[in-house]
Amino acid sequence: MVLLREEISLSRAFINYADPKNRPAKQVYYFSMEFLIGKLLHNYLINIGIQDIVAEGLEELNIDLQELLAQECDAGLGNGGLGRLAACFLDSMAFLGIAGHGNGIRYKYGLFEQKIVNGYQTEVADHWLKNGYPWEVRKPDKSVVIKYKGKVRVENINDRLVFHHENYEPVLAVPYDIPIVSYENPFLVNNLRLWSAEPLSSELDLALFNQGNFTQALSNKSEVEAISYILYPEDSNLAGRELRLKQEYFFVAAGLATIVRNYKKNHGSLRDFSQGVSIHINDTHPALCIPELMRILIDEEGMDWEESWNITVDAISYTNHTIMPEALEKWPLDLFRNLLPRITMIIEEIDRRFKEKLLRRFFNSEELFRSTPIIKEGQIYMANLAMIGSHSVNGVAKLHTEILKKHVFKDFHRIFGYKFTNLTNGVNHRRFLLTANPLLSELITEGIGPGWKTNAGELAELHRFKEDSAFLDRLAQVKYQNKLRLAEIIAKGQGIQIDPHSLYDVHVKRIHAYKRQLLNVLKVMDLYNRLLADPGSVQGTYTFIFGGKAAPGYHYAKSIIKLIHVIADKINQEPRIKEQLKVVFMENFNVSSAERIYPAADLSEQISTAGKEASGTGNMKFMMNGALTIGTLDGANVEIREAVGEDHIFIFGLTAEEILAHNLNRTYRSWDEYHANPRLENILEQLISKQFMENDGEFRTVYDSLLLYNDEFFVLKDFAAYMKTFGEAADRYAAQEQWLRSSLHNIAESGVFSTDRTIREYAHQVWRVRCRRMD
Repeated sequence: MVLLREEISLSRAFINYADPKNRPAKQVYYFSMEFLIGKLLHNYLINIGIQDIVAEGLEELNIDLQELLAQECDAGLGNGGLGRLAACFLDSMAFLGIAGHGNGIRYKYGLFEQKIVNGYQTEVADHWLKNGYPWEVRKPDKSVVIKYKGKVRVENINDRLVFHHENYEPVLAVPYDIPIVSYENPFLVNNLRLWSAEPLSSELDLALFNQGNFTQALSNKSEVEAISYILYPEDSNLAGRELRLKQEYFFVAAGLATIVRNYKKNHGSLRDFSQGVSIHINDTHPALCIPELMRILIDEEGMDWEESWNITVDAISYTNHTIMPEALEKWPLDLFRNLLPRITMIIEEIDRRFKEKLLRRFFNSEELFRSTPIIKEGQIYMANLAMIGSHSVNGVAKLHTEILKKHVFKDFHRIFGYKFTNLTNGVNHRRFLLTANPLLSELITEGIGPGWKTNAGELAELHRFKEDSAFLDRLAQVKYQNKLRLAEIIAKGQGIQIDPHSLYDVHVKRIHAYKRQLLNVLKVMDLYNRLLADPGSVQGTYTFIFGGKAAPGYHYAKSIIKLIHVIADKINQEPRIKEQLKVVFMENFNVSSAERIYPAADLSEQISTAGKEASGTGNMKFMMNGALTIGTLDGANVEIREAVGEDHIFIFGLTAEEILAHNLNRTYRSWDEYHANPRLENILEQLISKQFMENDGEFRTVYDSLLLYNDEFFVLKDFAAYMKTFGEAADRYAAQEQWLRSSLHNIAESGVFSTDRTIREYAHQVWRVRCRRMD
């Protein structure tokens, strides 16, 4: 691995970026709290084009490449779709010849490693760095000092206010660089820079130590290093919230300091900064880029406010990833002022000037004044800051963007309509099809040639095989081999024997109420009840595969995980259903396990409450690997249906508009659904009966969420439609030739969901940079 890393680094020597004629016209910096990059060795081998040579060389040494690849650990740098999207974006930027670099945090212990103990999720530290990380290069000479707390002294010098940050608490940000290698373009290697927090001085306070104050002597070091310990520390208490805010400012301040330093070195002045640099903030976590860049331009470069503001807005763009109110960040103003005094002053001034302009333009609109300020009711609203301080705001699916414009940020859309655009997410098809599914990739290449690897649109040529029974038979064999591989992994890891001929119904993603794993669980319980009551009432065999993590403090989501395990134990040990149903929970779902699951899936569960999921990217990965989608008209499911047509996807449930109407008019009563459906009534009563509870009240919170608190996410309302649509999917699967045609159709139409397309749109519409041409 070390030799390969050096080879990758040496490839930069072929292009001298110090030479102005070779330097890309513009640098893109992608700021994100997460970069879920997974394992890199296999990716590097594929991208450089040396996998076969390496495999042959290792074979001569009696080393199996696949066994070697399994030794690498997943980098603990993300949680879910946000981080995987960022990683895919970096890959596509490199492939398209964009000088695009990631900027994030080097989490020492990742999010957490999920262990299932007696059906309960427990969190243990993810020691992904315990044996070092061969792909990173530490660069202490590029370190940056980050300043927290202290006081700001203001001085008037020549009629200009000068700000001095004094008595601050310093933290050293040390960068670690990971190369991002382009596919078949070895002369362009981009960079993912991750920052690690270290004390400014590594010296032990010997005096304190010798006085017996051992804890105090070490406390400062531990407090500083905690900034880059884990992703998303628990923030239910003040200390946790302060740590999260420290994290967000930490990687923003360190990244911008380096960007500005490099730009000045190459250009001398920052006057044209936004012409040479695009800074993209992935969700609101890096929104502090706005006041921090203002601070640099005003305090360090001596620019006036208006010039600094114009540069900042022109340089920064923002992607929104959620419409969930609880996920739209806000911070107590007092916490902000104590931790980041100068940044708070700048945010207050941005807010003041924005309100002044708003008053001049919309002097009689009370609604605008209430909804759009950055600071209100003692809180700083980060999404509002991002809206005001960036030149572009985008959603990540058509439906999501329309909801942003018409509902969540309708007042900002009224003010800044020109900023809003839609850029539907994508996935790196070279990672999740070419690399993750070699059997399918070989079949595709045999059928249509290798051009699809660099131009995903060429997958559409697969349509010519829709009536080719020999090709469809080979497609079926590829799927069976992938299902057999996953079955072996499950048997080895959990001792559960599953039938590779059964329909693999897969639901893997973060555990959350709006993603409605519960709806899927109720379906499984209903099938179980029907089989016990009448063995002939359910045809076919089914394997239900779940996976995903619940946030450590999210007790409801943890109850869902426990419920899945209780159901699994009951079904998997029930002799009366004759192996027709099996339930499996994949522990510690991550990129590596995803790369085994997606190729094996038959049915992709994308059943979030309509209007709640921004986009989803798992739906695209499943689709590329030939799974059919069962889902609501939510997020990118809308675009998947547009791509494949109604005959090749299974859509059910309320629409986003219908749910909005129910919520506005308060017309939904979950008790009505309960009483109207005896099967549903039976299932819910089982949740609080001894049949499924190991402890009294085990799933009472789940039961109460549906009936006592009126089923916020319309699980019961969509249940009947979901069961009917699942039955249609099961019938389609039983008619294998028809299923295979739909599977092929999904693969053929998946090219539009490559991040190559997404990044081209960002490049042209947002960042204003050139892309590599694909003739």
